[in-house]
Amino acid sequence: MKKCEYCAKEITYHEIYCCDDCQTESNKFYDMREKVSKVVGAINGIFVMSIGIGIFVFSFLREVGAYMVSVPLLVLGLMFLLFPLPADVMIHKFKIKKAVKLTRIIAIVLLALGIITTTLTIFLI
Repeated sequence: MKKCEYCAKEITYHEIYCCDDCQTESNKFYDMREKVSKVVGAINGIFVMSIGIGIFVFSFLREVGAYMVSVPLLVLGLMFLLFPLPADVMIHKFKIKKAVKLTRIIAIVLLALGIITTTLTIFLI
C-alpha cells in the first residue's frame, strides 16, 4: 500500500495525503523549508567547518579550540531545533512527520554535546 506523504498512514494509490490536515501541515513544512533553506544551509556549512577548524586549533591552543568546537555545536543544535529541515532522503524514507521528529532528536543531541564541551572547557582548562 501507498503511504501518506506527511504521517505515513496507509492510503489508496489515488491519494497523496490521508486527510486535509496532513496536506495543510505538509504545505506549511514545504513553505517554511523554501523560505529558510538557503540561510540555514549557509549557517550549517559555516559552523560545521568551524568545528573542524576548532578540532585542528585545539591541538595548539586548547582553550580557543575548545570554544571553537563547543559554540558551533550549540548554535547548530538551536538552529536544527528551531528549523528542523531533514534531508530529502530522510523525508522519502520516514515521511515528513517522523523525519522532523528525528531531526529534532539530533538537535537535542547536538545541544547536549555543546553543553558538555562548554562545561568541560570551563572547568578543565
